[in-house]
Amino acid sequence: MDFTFGPDDAAFREEARSWLEAHLVDAYAAGIGTGGPGSEHEGIAVRRAWERELGRGGWIGLGWEGEGDGTYGNRTATLTQQVVWAEEYARLRAPARVGHIGENLLAPTLIAHGSPEQRRRFLPPIARGEALWCQGYSEPGAGSDLAGVRTAAVRDPERGGYRVTGQKIWTSLAREADWCFVLARTEPGSRRHHGLSFLLVPMDQPGRIEVRPIRQMSGTSEFNEVFLDGAHAAEVVGGEGNGWAVAMGLLALERGVSTLVQQIGFAAELDRVVRAAVDSGATDDPVLRERLVRQWAELRTMRWNALRTLGTTADPGAPSVAKLLWGGWHKRLGELAVQIRGAAGAVGPHDWSPGAPYEIDEAQRLFLFTRSDTIYGGSDEIQRNIIAERVLGLPREPR
Repeated sequence: MDFTFGPDDAAFREEARSWLEAHLVDAYAAGIGTGGPGSEHEGIAVRRAWERELGRGGWIGLGWEGEGDGTYGNRTATLTQQVVWAEEYARLRAPARVGHIGENLLAPTLIAHGSPEQRRRFLPPIARGEALWCQGYSEPGAGSDLAGVRTAAVRDPERGGYRVTGQKIWTSLAREADWCFVLARTEPGSRRHHGLSFLLVPMDQPGRIEVRPIRQMSGTSEFNEVFLDGAHAAEVVGGEGNGWAVAMGLLALERGVSTLVQQIGFAAELDRVVRAAVDSGATDDPVLRERLVRQWAELRTMRWNALRTLGTTADPGAPSVAKLLWGGWHKRLGELAVQIRGAAGAVGPHDWSPGAPYEIDEAQRLFLFTRSDTIYGGSDEIQRNIIAERVLGLPREPR
């Protein structure tokens, strides 16, 4: 199988790299390396301004399928060119995207399931970097088991649309978002996958929507709780009662081009761990040395697998396989990052003066954050059930 890129991709890579190098300067340079999982609190103002700069440059929404002229305000690009752009963006450590959820999750979902009017209304503001979105899926009693959603929505006879009441949790970027797509139960008494709808909710509804940051042990707030009290939902995507199919289609998008982007960051983290192992002499230990080599080999395999499955929907288990692979890989890398340092890996660069916050270094942060990789976005147990039941045809787990 050929995993190489063609001449057009090479030219596109040079264009993307040149644009990024020319624009990641002055105020935007302060955002380099900021944001992303575990660091969403960093540089919000710079990253939001950068989102609009990307929009002006036409770099948001590469390859979106349009109507008529074929665009919604973004440039056309092949699937491999989308990968090229994502790789260059990651290699230059450009600011983590505050518009990621709108561009990479909502927009393709609207293209696949939305009406022409919804696409014309919601896609251009995303492409300009102006409208930010968050995801209202998880609830205190419905995380990996998303079918347990209890947030309810009833028809709003006065304004049209729906009134939504419930609680969402682990909502990244909820404080910055202008809109939230919410999975809610629109059929009273329905259970599990039935009676759910995919709703679009404006976040600027004082008294109807409250966002509470979830404060972590680190003192930062990467996630939020969102409380909806009769909040108005402007639109339903894919028709009432079809929310489960729309939601599952959206989740599959998380394992596409974004998986390859993620792997660029993984490679940089692995390089830092290897350098630390060499500097500390940990590579003299044949067991640790073998584990480092295995991490490198597995990362290469994950890349080839991601390229192999890119753009295909023929394998319903591919998204779950990808999540299992990278979640476990990243967790093992975090363990290695502290193990190669021996006892020193348990002590942070702490200021021991009274009242000073307890700080951790980069390797320790990697170790702690990656403990969640096999849980969020669908736990390993859920992914294995999906593969077993939907791909291998094994008996369903007793409920």
